Amino acid sequence: MPARTDSFDLGRLKLTSGEGRRLVLEVGLDALQFGGETYAITPDVVEAVLDISRTTHNGFALRLRFDASLRGPCMRCLEPAEPAVSVDSREVDQPGDVEELRSPYVEDEVLDLHAWARDALALALPVQLLCRDDCAGLCPICGIDLNAAARVGAVHAHEREPDPRWAKLGELKFD
Repeated sequence: MPARTDSFDLGRLKLTSGEGRRLVLEVGLDALQFGGETYAITPDVVEAVLDISRTTHNGFALRLRFDASLRGPCMRCLEPAEPAVSVDSREVDQPGDVEELRSPYVEDEVLDLHAWARDALALALPVQLLCRDDCAGLCPICGIDLNAAARVGAVHAHEREPDPRWAKLGELKFD
């Protein structure tokens, strides 16, 4: 069984330039705030594959992979949704004067795995979290669940609002 790890000391691997390791670790994930809603992560501890390679000049090339599901309201119909997300994230940490080559998750050869996993999951999320791909959502006029209406075979429609450019004609009186 993999060990739960929120931070990992990369220096303890004592990798030489060009050498690498693949580790399977358990990483804890906290609930996410997305679109004004809170989404729980299931499972809250995921099994992650961490690939670590030592680069020249004492740097690291890192890759993190894991799968997780979110549990919360659908963004269209507000019914429970559990979309699955696959995360595949890469980071480079190369010490030196070039800030773009420094990973925000590595400090003094210690990798903040918890923060990286959280941010990688947030970046891997779809634009909308839906209960299913073809979710019809709620009617913008009356608020009825259009998925439920479609299941019972009902056709949901409203009388169309008149064009406001013709509104004055409705005030005409013919005597």
